[in-house]
Amino acid sequence: MKKEQQQDFINEIKDYVINNLKVSSLSDEELEEEIEQIVLQRMKGQYFPIEEKVEIVQQIYSSIRGLGLLDIIMDDDSITEVMINGPDCIFIEKNGRLTRLDRQFESQRKLEDIIQRIVGMAGREVNQANPIVDTRLPDGSRVNVVLPPIALCGPTVTIRKFSKTPMTIEKLIAYGSITKEIAEILHLFVKAKYNIFIAGGTGSGKTTFLNALSNYIPKDERIITIEDSAELQITGIENLVSMETRNANSTGTGEINIRDLIKSSLRMRPERIVVGEVRGGEALDMLQAMNTGHPVRASYRRCCQSLHTIIRKRMNAGKSEEKACLSMRSIYRQVSLPV
Repeated sequence: MKKEQQQDFINEIKDYVINNLKVSSLSDEELEEEIEQIVLQRMKGQYFPIEEKVEIVQQIYSSIRGLGLLDIIMDDDSITEVMINGPDCIFIEKNGRLTRLDRQFESQRKLEDIIQRIVGMAGREVNQANPIVDTRLPDGSRVNVVLPPIALCGPTVTIRKFSKTPMTIEKLIAYGSITKEIAEILHLFVKAKYNIFIAGGTGSGKTTFLNALSNYIPKDERIITIEDSAELQITGIENLVSMETRNANSTGTGEINIRDLIKSSLRMRPERIVVGEVRGGEALDMLQAMNTGHPVRASYRRCCQSLHTIIRKRMNAGKSEEKACLSMRSIYRQVSLPV
């Protein structure tokens, strides 16, 4: 069946299901079974490869209850990044290479509906008043959404997928990313509760490395994680509290930023605090907590800049905002020594 014919067939079955079945009263399994029976009945007397039948059933089911075409893309574990530049232009990164998919969404309205489902699952909202949002999928994949009129080509979605199997230090050694000697030194640093900065460019593996490094954290400690959108995969820690920021609502109220969460975490009896990207005044709060001897154990992840530049920029921002001042020598001492 040609692509155009297949899409027409899918749309026909989808319309039939919506108009003739009580979709809202069916469970996911029941709905999928009903769709499968209808597809097989319509294909009766014709030959179609089993793979094509399965794909058609999955597309119809996903368009009704899932994320449509996006479900099929996300099911491919070899795809590491998805870039949707409007309903007609989809790129994927597969095996390190960017390619354009020979597929498209039914319409811009359908893509916008899928975006609202994704954002809603994480308790966030995106609209013309707030056209940019960072969120995540249930599997932890990172999602960035930009809506018109900011995005001129239509709704734009960028998804960074994460491996279903968490990264470990052993795998990094096997890949040749680090040596055994460096791994042993890092193990000692984590065990001794040193402050650790992980820096690197976009897509360089900062989060992946931090997940691997977290395996060295003793399992009986209380860990607090703070992120813009939750994507860390810390395993084996029972006393783990994960916190996520919240954007302001349509009335401009209700925002909870990283700075608010850091201040709250200091009252939660943390043994270690793992913070996501440090980009503003929260850097001052972390440094002040260490400077006053607060028992905080923190690891930080930040995009590519030198440590000196990060500190100086954040402290300059802190001076203008809060009239606060710490000497560079004091700052370096706090981030270089165990707390």
